[in-house]
Amino acid sequence: MDATTSTTLALNLLLRGGAVGALVLLALSLWRDHPGRMAARLGAAAALSIATATLAAMPGLASPVLAAPAAGAMFVFWLFTCALFDDAFRLQPRHALAWIALASLGALHCAGLGAPLAGPLMALQPVVFALLAVTQSMAGWREDLIEGRRRLRSLVVLLTAGYTVAQLGVALLAGLDMQAVVGSAANAAGTAALSLFVAWRMLRSGGSDLLFEAPTAPAPIPPMPEPEAAPPDPQQIAALEALMSIERVYREPNLTIGALAERMALPEHKLRRLINQGLGHRNFNAFLNGYRLADARRWLADSAQPDTPILTIAMDAGFQSLGPFNRAFKAETGMTPSEFRRRAAGASLAESEIG
Repeated sequence: MDATTSTTLALNLLLRGGAVGALVLLALSLWRDHPGRMAARLGAAAALSIATATLAAMPGLASPVLAAPAAGAMFVFWLFTCALFDDAFRLQPRHALAWIALASLGALHCAGLGAPLAGPLMALQPVVFALLAVTQSMAGWREDLIEGRRRLRSLVVLLTAGYTVAQLGVALLAGLDMQAVVGSAANAAGTAALSLFVAWRMLRSGGSDLLFEAPTAPAPIPPMPEPEAAPPDPQQIAALEALMSIERVYREPNLTIGALAERMALPEHKLRRLINQGLGHRNFNAFLNGYRLADARRWLADSAQPDTPILTIAMDAGFQSLGPFNRAFKAETGMTPSEFRRRAAGASLAESEIG
């Protein structure tokens, strides 16, 4: 081994060691500071998985023990973005099954026992989940009322996921296989830089607001003011509540935060802050749906209109189709609209018989 090769290998090991150290620090911090929050647990799991993948890609360190969790690293990262950016996200048994399948495939491939397509599949699946993470980070960006979380979508997720996608581009342009790109010193440097950036950004923010976990039952969410932000204007809050409760603008099916901001004569960012800090909501669509579902419950319980189609009720309340209405209604009440109507009719009948 010549001096240049030795220096490159030493640099590779040093950079990977730094990246692993930063990722482990991030995982421990998330687990210590937010032990009961799903987003924090998944963030810690993602950090440890990526640390394992960083070690597994080190030249001469191929091991099925490392390859198994490394194979599911970007899958866990995608789950982390789902929990971080979607307050309604919940882990399902299918997620565990998917991770087990990826880990098993990774271990078999490392041991030379995988199918012929295992190699290309293992090389492409991180890119697929990176793209899914990008999609997840952008899906509700406009409706997100948490300014810190909106910035995190672009600052952290897009950089990290974009870097993973870039590895595929480098491999294709340079005519290298993915394993050569992943094991290179350049990739080690990139992983170290991104790991340090993510660790710095998450530890700097504290994560209390970003790692929020929605309550299991509907309950008012206390305002979370930004340290240097002015308190919400009571007159603006009153004007917003009048638009929602008196004019019932939420019944407009295509109402956007931009359109509501125009009605309020406010910039969008000020309206987001007003709804979040003044009324305690984290997502614009959830804010609207609270009013829409209250209308729907009242109409479904009205004995004077037992034959009104549920689709009509959903559309009149402001929903654009039946599917989203049914999902939102069941998530809030634990019942389908039809079940809620039958129970309300039964309770009304019992009351009339008693009277």
